Amino acid sequence: MQKVTEKSSYHCGICQKSFSLESNLIKHECINRSEKPYHCDICGASFSRSDGLTRHKCTHTGEKPYHCDICGKSFTDTRSLTRHIRIHTGEKPYQCDICGKSFSESGHLNKHKRTHTGEKPYQCDICTKSFSTNHCLITHRRIHTGEKPYHCDICGKSFSRNCYLTTHRRIHTGEKPYHCDICGKLFSESGHLNQHKHTHTGEKPYHCDICGKSFCESGDLSKHRRTHTGEKPYPCDICGKSFSRKDGLSKHKRIHTGEKPYHCDICGKSFSGNNGLTAHRRIHTAEKPYQCDICGKSFCQTGHLSQHKRTHTGEKPYQCDICDKSFSESAHLNQHKHTHTGEKPYHCDICGESFSRNDGLCKHKRIHTGEKPYQCDICGKSFSRSSNLTRHKHTHRDEKSYHCHVCSKSFSENIQLTEHKHIHTDKPYLCDKAKLM
Repeated sequence: MQKVTEKSSYHCGICQKSFSLESNLIKHECINRSEKPYHCDICGASFSRSDGLTRHKCTHTGEKPYHCDICGKSFTDTRSLTRHIRIHTGEKPYQCDICGKSFSESGHLNKHKRTHTGEKPYQCDICTKSFSTNHCLITHRRIHTGEKPYHCDICGKSFSRNCYLTTHRRIHTGEKPYHCDICGKLFSESGHLNQHKHTHTGEKPYHCDICGKSFCESGDLSKHRRTHTGEKPYPCDICGKSFSRKDGLSKHKRIHTGEKPYHCDICGKSFSGNNGLTAHRRIHTAEKPYQCDICGKSFCQTGHLSQHKRTHTGEKPYQCDICDKSFSESAHLNQHKHTHTGEKPYHCDICGESFSRNDGLCKHKRIHTGEKPYQCDICGKSFSRSSNLTRHKHTHRDEKSYHCHVCSKSFSENIQLTEHKHIHTDKPYLCDKAKLM
């Protein structure tokens, strides 16, 4: 240990770091020598500094003697309190010398600098994926182990990260602490607020380096890139099927569990996904927010609009790998494949009848339940199928949109036109105009 009295400074003989107090140099030298002379008499953990031991003991006693005089929050040590106070003051004393960005904690600055250097010193020993911080590595490992150490004390649901638990709790409390300073809208997550702000600015700062498509959020870009790479990092632990997105895996698992956590507050029908509930509600509201820019027809779902547009373009992107027949919708291709296999995977749990399509099963079940979800807004009459409601509405409008090309007679329903055509083709049944031809 070398003392330089001229500057009242103490220098480390190993790394030449300088200190104004001799006691600080002694503490520092313990770190260099990997010495941990301070031991916890409760659990045996060792520390290189006495203040580290003091902070650690608070984890056993639960003592938090340092209080924020602004919000009253308590902490186990002064350092944590100092960092917390910067939330209120907005102070960010640590600045990046490369891009000028400022941070409230030195640790955050060190993490940030790795975005410039690309350094990822922490590697997973299971899949070899690398991370810029040890915290990210610890969190990542839980994907492999399935560990979820953070539990909701209200509903018991578990999470792999503490931040997920914090966000989840707001479902119970209704708390929305993030406020848009442009329109005043409130959000439960900061990420949702940031995403929302792009609706005001129109900004899409994240660009795909393969196809050039732009996104409002980095997470959306990461999901999009998997459409190019084909990566599906989320496997189902029940059937082994893999997914490119975590929410896709969550929705899939409900097929196995039968869980339907989203309920319609009008009719009580339940759904496995929030998107299904949103689309269903439009049956009640008759809302059709997606409009075709070619013919003006409106739809309640974006998927229906995309399918409709193919009637204009003639596009049939889904091809059967057995007979090469092409289809405009993936569902039609799947249905067609059953003609090759003879498969009828959808079974009625009441009578046992099987169907090649799920919608065929849904329609069939209404025979048993008597459900008639399609209601006429003119007379109130209900129907089990939307096509029956459409035909019924023609009776109110006196609309006859089906025309015979032989005699020009018109009909309100296609089935009536089909029966009529037999008059022209079958000799015993001739209409008057056909006799004159």
